[in-house]
Formats: sequence, structure tokens, C-alpha cells
Amino acid sequence: MSDALLNALAESLADLVTTIDTCDDDVLAPDTAVKWLESTGYLLARLPPTDRRALSALVRRAAARQPDGAWREDLLRIPESFGLDDDQHELYCDAVEQLARRFVETVRDVDPGTPVPSCPGWTFADLVRHHGTTHRWMEHLVRTRAAERVWSRDVPLDLPDDPAAYPQWLAAGAEATLRTLRTVDPETPMWSHGADQRVRFFPRRLLFEAVVHLADAELALGLEPRIPASTAADGIEEFLENLPYYSWIAEPVGAMADGSVRLTAADTGAAWTITFGGGSFAWTRSAGEAAAGVEATAGDLLLLVYGRVPADDERYGITGDRAVLDAWLAANAF
Repeated sequence: MSDALLNALAESLADLVTTIDTCDDDVLAPDTAVKWLESTGYLLARLPPTDRRALSALVRRAAARQPDGAWREDLLRIPESFGLDDDQHELYCDAVEQLARRFVETVRDVDPGTPVPSCPGWTFADLVRHHGTTHRWMEHLVRTRAAERVWSRDVPLDLPDDPAAYPQWLAAGAEATLRTLRTVDPETPMWSHGADQRVRFFPRRLLFEAVVHLADAELALGLEPRIPASTAADGIEEFLENLPYYSWIAEPVGAMADGSVRLTAADTGAAWTITFGGGSFAWTRSAGEAAAGVEATAGDLLLLVYGRVPADDERYGITGDRAVLDAWLAANAF
């Protein structure tokens, strides 16, 4: 792509964003403006760090071409308002740190033998041990820059004998994991069990491990999970991006009859259309035609995709062929 085209696209985007952000309420409904800006922010957040920095520079250049005044100042605020200069790797690490703390606080005083209904057959001891094992496994992978798969069973865990000590063991493991992740260049190539074969894969994957397993604990305690819409939307896409690499899911999904499912986030307007069948799987970030549709908040859609809340829960609005949706969710069993 030529420099001239890149500059033109950046300038057009900057003008459009600023116009929407500053227009009067009687010109554009505030809810519509917020949804559009949030959707744009989410898309920009998914760009690789180098592309985000490049876009930030292009927007600043576009602003510099404007005469001094309010319009130029508004344009100059775009990189900060969309976090284009933020370190995404560090933001994911920060989010994992916060979730690890919340998880430990949630499970610390719970009887380890308490069942976890969203993970049939598991107790809180199983849940905490699993999540703590994931931390220590990923820390080992990143620290050693694994070039091929290493199974978690081959990683030293130092698991306490007493399940009541698991929460503190998990906290220590999370601290070590984050220390390692923060000291390694996120662009470093290495093996991963997903689409992105770089270090930066791991804090994002670990974040959604934490989001889902905290939800497991909260649901077991009769609490309603609190998942920010932007985090949930990222989690849905992280799941869809990596699904072809999870053989235990990709194979049953690929073996399904031709079908399609649309997920629509009622709180943000974001939508995803998934198609499958004939040995293939694909998805787009759009509200396309689909055999079955589900509408709910982004957080509830994430819980649905991971099988933590059943589709017949009243929070979900379902249209089209329910059998197609049920078959896809069953094949997705995580």
C-alpha cells in the first residue's frame, strides 16, 4: 500500500472519528455515537503493536497539516483516546494480574470440596488446581522459549498436599508467570497452542482462562460474573481465532453439516457470523445471514460460547433454527 493511500486513509479515519465525537446530539444519537466509537476502538485495539504505532504517527501527521485551532486539537487527541500508543502486551499482563487477584480472593475461603456446576464433576480444588497449573505451564513455556509442545504434566508444579493451600499456590504461580511475561519481548517467535506463534499469544490466552474460570467460581457461589463488554468481545474473537488449532473442537465442528450461527452483542452492537460444515470453519466480524442467531450482552455471549451458561437461559434471545445453534455449541464443548 502506498504512503499516499495510507495517509489518505488515516486522515479520513481521523476526520470521521472527530466528527462523530464532537457532533451535536440532535445530529447523531449519543448511543449510536458511543457504539460506533467503541466498535472502532475495539478494532484498533486488535492491531499488532507496530501497526498501532504506525497509525498513531499517521494521525498525528494528519493533524499537523491542519491550521491551529480546536479541530487540530481534537485530531491530536485521537491516538490517546484510542490507546494507539499503549503497550497491548503490558495491558494484557495488567488485566491478568487483576483477574488472578480477584480469582484468589473469590476462592480463598471456599471449601475445596464445593462443586463447580459449570464444570461437571469438578470441585473448587479441581478448578483452582487447573487454573494454577495453566499459569505454571505457560510460565515454563515462555521462560524456555519452547520451540515445540511441552505438556503441562511434564512441568514442575510444586502442588501443595493440602487443597486449602491451593489459592496461595496459584497466587505465587501467577506472580511468577507475570514476571516472566513482562521481561520477554512479546514479538519473540515460539511455539504456542494457538494461531499466534509468538510470546504475545500467552497473556491474551491467560486472560480468558482467568475470565472464564473466575466466572466458574462466581456462578458456583451464586454470583453474577462481571465481564466488561470490550473484554468479552475480545474473548469471543480470541476463541474463534484459535478454534481451528484446538483439535478436540475443530474436528467435531468441521464434521458438522453445513450451517451458520450469528452472535450479536446487544450492549455494543458488535456481531460475529460463524459458518461451518464440509470440513471447514470460518467467521467474520459482521451481522451476516445465518441459520441461527443469538443476541445478548457481550459478556453473556462469551459465557455461552464457553458453555458456562446454557442457551435456554432467559438472558439469550434466539432466532432461527435452534437445532443448528445447539449442535454448534455442543461441538464447541471446551
